[in-house]
Amino acid sequence: MARHLVTGNGKMLINLDNYGYIRDLYFPYVGQLNHVGGQLCRLGVWCNGEFAWLDDKSWSIDLGYIEDSLVTNVTATNEKLGIELQINDGIHQRECIFLKRVVVRNLGDAPKEVRVFFHHDLMIDGSDVGDTAAFYPGNRTVFHYKRSSYFMFNGRSEWGGIFQFSTGIKRFQYAEGTWRDAEDGELAGNAIAQGSVDSTVSFRTLVGADSESTIYYWMSVGSGLEEVKRLDQYVLESDPEKLLSRIVIYWNHWLERVEGKLADLPPAVVRQFKHSLLIVRTHIDEQGAILAANDTDILQYNRDHYSYMWPRDGALIAEAMSLAGYHGTITPFFHFCEQALSPDGYLYHKYNPDGTVGSSWHPYVVNGVPRLPIQEDETALVLYALWKDYVRHGEIELPQSLYGKLVRKTSEFLCDYLEESLDLPKPSYDLWEERYGIWTYTAASVYAGLMAGSGFAELFGDYDRSDKYRETAERVKRGILKHLWDEEAGRFARGLVWTDGQWVKDMTIESSLSFLSEFGVLPADDSRVSGTMQAISEGLSVRTEIGGIARYTSDYYFRVSEDVYTVPGNPWIICTLWLAKYRIETARSLAELEEPRRTLEKVAGFALPGGNFPEQMNPMDGSPLSVAPLTWSHATYVQTVSVYVRKHEQLSASASSVGQVNSGKMA
Repeated sequence: MARHLVTGNGKMLINLDNYGYIRDLYFPYVGQLNHVGGQLCRLGVWCNGEFAWLDDKSWSIDLGYIEDSLVTNVTATNEKLGIELQINDGIHQRECIFLKRVVVRNLGDAPKEVRVFFHHDLMIDGSDVGDTAAFYPGNRTVFHYKRSSYFMFNGRSEWGGIFQFSTGIKRFQYAEGTWRDAEDGELAGNAIAQGSVDSTVSFRTLVGADSESTIYYWMSVGSGLEEVKRLDQYVLESDPEKLLSRIVIYWNHWLERVEGKLADLPPAVVRQFKHSLLIVRTHIDEQGAILAANDTDILQYNRDHYSYMWPRDGALIAEAMSLAGYHGTITPFFHFCEQALSPDGYLYHKYNPDGTVGSSWHPYVVNGVPRLPIQEDETALVLYALWKDYVRHGEIELPQSLYGKLVRKTSEFLCDYLEESLDLPKPSYDLWEERYGIWTYTAASVYAGLMAGSGFAELFGDYDRSDKYRETAERVKRGILKHLWDEEAGRFARGLVWTDGQWVKDMTIESSLSFLSEFGVLPADDSRVSGTMQAISEGLSVRTEIGGIARYTSDYYFRVSEDVYTVPGNPWIICTLWLAKYRIETARSLAELEEPRRTLEKVAGFALPGGNFPEQMNPMDGSPLSVAPLTWSHATYVQTVSVYVRKHEQLSASASSVGQVNSGKMA
């Protein structure tokens, strides 16, 4: 389950696999309405009578990106055909246009006629029912449409535009699709097909010995025929080569704010940091939703996907991007949350990119008792991230616009949703969405959210509310220290579970306890925090060559090994980086930054070819498990690098000051 290459612009996102095939195409929201749905949009080559799709074993494929950009850089070599393809894909930074450049290199000593075929297997609006594929003679293109979703395909070589085309039926009765028609190097030219359809177009070129020729291909996406025709004309008038160059230039400039600020980090870490920033950006819809992941291969697991906005993921990703300096990028997220807020002041489990409530497995009633189907940390963390962004950037207009509804209503909810006998939040589902109880991580997030609410209230002169929110936060802190600390174990419990009429500690070792200091409940050097972090380090380390940190002891999700001592759970990118962040936070010298620096290097090695992080890895061979890319993984990498850089600056300045003082004494 993985998508090796991703490109997007906040309105449209395309995933490509390890063959360079388009597998997911989202429009008009990032993450909503997948018009390919994991099917294969193939690319193939006919050369001097022989044909091969790129997933044929005769190809050797190297995946990557043009440096500091969202334009891919793929090399495909076929010794049998004697050709090499250099492929670059990108989505226009403003318009919904996907562009592809294919440089065909002749590796032989004789001229070759080459035909490049592009296959379109669309499931418009998420279904292959009622689609139409047709040739449009006005501009000699092929287009697909259904309702208000239109896709127009065009291109050119030095010999002109589309050489051949065909439309047809796919995956219905005995029809496989027009991609089979292409395998003899010829297309039948069928002008229209309706229902479950596909299409294929080809471009022709003659490549001299030891020479190369370039083919351009593009797809225009819009809500009507006239719109996609306009976009197609825009490409023709602007020149696809220039448009691809402008995409690279745009993303180069977008990354400029982090240039020259990366301390002593090695090139591999710097490269991964920048790529992670770009991948996070592709998963932020311009209307504010921050999507968890858009890899539809996960559908094979439970017939649902990760193309939702979890407020938790969104808040922690927004916090990471704010820390890296991208305040403007994440501002719409907070407005999205304000609009999504329930009348009672809490946020639901997850949301679709258009703001509607997403699917959920949290019940409204259990054993006849009503239950609020929420994960309370998701509400608290939006407040926390908003406050951290304000403190960092000082943009008062954003929180002022959100104060009346988002800040006050969520703060009031957090104050009211308390288990009075414990001074702790009432039960809700944990951050892993698996169990119901009172969780240390959730309680810590509520403390952070209420302290943020108090800070905003004081900022706007609302002193009574500020006092109320702060006093409730302190109650929650007292509850955490009284009921969730375990003296005998020398660490915090995962949480409390109601069992046989009483609250019982769940002492499972849990990686999310890393947030106790980050959320401000206790300082990082407090012995209770260090004892908990030591338990995480010892109890959740994966004892294989792959290494890394598991979520919690005996994690079942995509479990690979039953040997809990060696593999307490699969290593997760985020959990591995949480421990590294703690070690950065508690470092007192540059030498103590060496270990987290090595972790950043190691984690960079977990990325797929092309640079995308999965959710978790197979502990035996390091292969990706679950979705890839996972936005939270990339954002946590961005955050950890940013924390490292700031700590390195602080310790370097401190060392320099000490050196100057000592030098002065000697003088």
